[in-house]
Amino acid sequence: MKMKSEPLQVLVADDEVNMRKVLRALLMRDGYDVHLARDGRQAVEIFSEHHIDIVITDLRMPEMDGMELLKKINSINEAVPVIMITAHGTVDTAVEAIKLGALDYITKPYERQALREIVSKAARMCELQTMEASPMLDVNGRFRIIGKSQAMLDIYDIIDRVAATPSTVLITGESGTGKELIARALHENAHCADAPYIRVNCAAMPQTLIESELFGYEKGAFTGADSAKPGRFELADGGTLFLDEIGEISMEMQVKLLRAIQEGEFERVGGVTTTRVNVRLITATNLDLKQKISEGLFREDLFYRLNVVHIHLPTLRERPEDIILLIDHFLDKYNKRLGKDVKKVNEESLRQLINYMWPGNIRELENVIERCVLFCDEDEINVKHLPPDVIENQPPAAITGEIQVPKDLQIESGLKDQVKAATASLEKQLIIKALEQTGRNVTKTAQLLKISRKSLQTKMKEFELRDES
Repeated sequence: MKMKSEPLQVLVADDEVNMRKVLRALLMRDGYDVHLARDGRQAVEIFSEHHIDIVITDLRMPEMDGMELLKKINSINEAVPVIMITAHGTVDTAVEAIKLGALDYITKPYERQALREIVSKAARMCELQTMEASPMLDVNGRFRIIGKSQAMLDIYDIIDRVAATPSTVLITGESGTGKELIARALHENAHCADAPYIRVNCAAMPQTLIESELFGYEKGAFTGADSAKPGRFELADGGTLFLDEIGEISMEMQVKLLRAIQEGEFERVGGVTTTRVNVRLITATNLDLKQKISEGLFREDLFYRLNVVHIHLPTLRERPEDIILLIDHFLDKYNKRLGKDVKKVNEESLRQLINYMWPGNIRELENVIERCVLFCDEDEINVKHLPPDVIENQPPAAITGEIQVPKDLQIESGLKDQVKAATASLEKQLIIKALEQTGRNVTKTAQLLKISRKSLQTKMKEFELRDES
C-alpha cells in the first residue's frame, strides 16, 4: 500500500530516446518517480512489476502501440489514468483512445505546461479516487460487486430495473462506498461493449477548466488552444457519461450543465456551432445536495433533473454482514498481486475488523487487508498485523459487551455463521445501549451510531426493539 508521503510512480512509454529523456527530466522536477519503456511490450512488463500510478504513452510505437498498451493496462487495473501523446495527424485515434478509457491526450509538439497540467489532473485523480472500490467478481454478489446484505440486494434490484433506460441516475454515499462500481454496472447492463463510458471527476480539476473539459473547445479559444478538442459530452455520445463529485461544480457551470442535459446540445468553448449528443448521464456525490441547495450553492432545478433515479449506497458499518465476504475477496486479490499465501484472518483479528467503524468504508478495508497481507509472513493474519487505527478505535467493552467464547463450546456450524450470529448480537447490544443514552430518541440514536434513521428502524424491527422504544 502506498503511503501519502511517497512520490507517485509514472510510467513513460515512447520509442524516441530524446522524448523519454525530456519527459523524465520534466516529471522528476515535479517530484514524480519515473519509469521508462521503449515500447508497449516493455511498458507492460514494468507495469506488472511495479506499483504504477500514471501512464504516459506515445500512440505510435513498434512491437505494441499505445492503443494496445491502453487495453492491456485496463485489463490489469482500469483505475490507472493513461495519457496519450500523439501527432496532429492521429488525433481521431487519440479520441478513440479516450472512448476506450484513456484519461486525456496531448498533441506533438506539446507545451510543457499543458502536459504538466494534464499529469497534475491525473495525480489529483489518484488521490481522490484511488480505487473507489476495486472491481469485484464473486459468487457473493452481482455486477462485479460483493455484498449479500439486504441493502445491497435492494440496489441490485434498482440496477436491474433502470440500467436499460435513458433516465439520469444520482448515486450518493460516503467516500469509498463504491459509487463508480454502480455507475459502471449501470453502463455495462445498458450498452454493448463498444459503447463509450466516459468518467470525469469534477473535484480533480480546477473550476476554470471544467467547461472546456465537458464541452470541448475550438482552436484559438484561449491561450494554448492550438487545435480544436472535443469535450467529454461528445466523446460519450451513444454511451454513458459519469460525473463524479458533481457537488463540486460552480453555480455558473451548473447553468450550462442543466441546458446540456435538458436540450442534449451545447457549444464548444470559443465556438458558435451547436453540437447535439445522445448521452446517458450518471452523477455521484458524497455531499448532501439538499443542504447545498439550502445554502444557495446548488441549483434546485439541476438537482431534480439529476435525481430522476436515486441510488444511495450504505456505509460499510451499515452492512457488517458483508465485511467477511469482502475480506475473503481482498485476501485472494492481494495474495495474487503480492505473491503471498495468507490463508485466513484469525478470530481475534476478525472480531476487531467487524467491530471497527470503517470511516473510509470499502476503500479503507481494502487498504487494511493489503497492508496485512504485505506484512504477514505466516499462514494467517493476527492482531499484530492490523494497523493501529483499527486496534485503537474499537467500541468500549462496557458498551459492546465483550464476547467471550466458552472453553467447552461445541462447534456446530462454520466460522462465518458463528461470526454473523455474534455480529447480530453485538449490533443489538449497541442499539439498546444507544437508545438508553438518548432517552429512546430514534433520531438522536441514529446520529450517535452514525447510521441513517431508516437503517436504525430496520435494525430495531429485526431485533424486535420497536415496542421497547
